[in-house]
Amino acid sequence: MSRTNTREEILREAARLFAVVGYKATSLTDIASAVGCSKATLLYHFESKDAIFVALVEPALRQVQDLATRLTPLAAGPAREAAIVGFVDLVLTYRSEIALIYNEILQLLQRPAFAPLKPAVDALVAAFAGRSGDPADEVAAGVVLAGIVTMVVDRIDDAGDLRDSLIRVARRALVTPVPQAED
Repeated sequence: MSRTNTREEILREAARLFAVVGYKATSLTDIASAVGCSKATLLYHFESKDAIFVALVEPALRQVQDLATRLTPLAAGPAREAAIVGFVDLVLTYRSEIALIYNEILQLLQRPAFAPLKPAVDALVAAFAGRSGDPADEVAAGVVLAGIVTMVVDRIDDAGDLRDSLIRVARRALVTPVPQAED
């Protein structure tokens, strides 16, 4: 097996094991065994289990950060719309990677390699909330973000109308109602 093939096989088997038994429950020995190589060979390609995980999810993380950056100069309304469409497309494009991140998000945010993820997620929440600063709008934004991820992760085979449905539901859920005058 060539070095390139070994590295790719390590990533493929690690992704499978992380998805099936979870990141925490998967050991380097488990990954090496699934690949059919020694732990030393695995460590030649990746310095740690965290390094394998980072390599798996890095493209998706980069896209989350890029989306957050694109939202920065936009006004509240256009930022919300761009965040909704951009995030739905991103999650649909990087389903497997997003599933891995979603399953490990609380632990990931504690690791230095994932420090840039927190401000990017905060920027998405703010854009989804229409930059209102209202805690209720931010809670709604967080619920919608998590809901999008959950629907995509749970419906791996069904991408047909899912994109349009997710965008339509997110728009509807994030409309800030006009306060009613009290009688």
